[in-house]
Amino acid sequence: MADEQKPGGSEGSPPAKGETAGEPAKPAAEAAKPAAPAKPAAPAAAHAPPKPPAVMAATPWESDLARELKERFGDRVTETSTYLGQNFIVAKPEAAIPVLEYLKIEADFDYLVDITAVDWPKRPERFDLVYVVYSFARNERVRIKTYIAEGYQPETAVSVHLTANWLEREVFDMFGIEFAGHPDMRRILLPEEWQGYPLRKDYGILQQDDRWVQENLGIESGQ
Repeated sequence: MADEQKPGGSEGSPPAKGETAGEPAKPAAEAAKPAAPAKPAAPAAAHAPPKPPAVMAATPWESDLARELKERFGDRVTETSTYLGQNFIVAKPEAAIPVLEYLKIEADFDYLVDITAVDWPKRPERFDLVYVVYSFARNERVRIKTYIAEGYQPETAVSVHLTANWLEREVFDMFGIEFAGHPDMRRILLPEEWQGYPLRKDYGILQQDDRWVQENLGIESGQ
């Protein structure tokens, strides 16, 4: 006796994938549609050009002391200005110590707060040399600024303020500025054999005296 045939096919095979009983299978191209192409990534925003350096908007310093300094030193004091409430004097290099002495004796600025410098490698007068003095009697602070060239040796302020001894040694250690007449002109923070001056702009932030590090610490680099 012949086998009975099942409905839907001579062999009674199950429906193909993608079809149901009694329906034909869908074409392969229609069954598997390609995925939509991914959108291209948005281009990275262009870097904005660097902003120019800010210009210090100083204004004239009008006061009795400013007028006294102008009268006393004439063209050796080239500027008396103020910036955000901070008064400063710009003096010629040879006038810096006489101005410090005048401020101490005649105007009660008897505390030498600091001596520091700023390096401008591309400028003919490479360094700003800055003295900061304070008057307890006036409760006032004044800066004396002068511009000096590479190799120029400004006069020491030790004869006016004893604390200049250590402050000038630090300026020498960090910037290489030597002060004429200083009683002990040597490094104060770094070893005497150290090469270079860390606060000069041409002395990279990661730069070290590798020779000194190798000889004294026994390692290849201080970094």
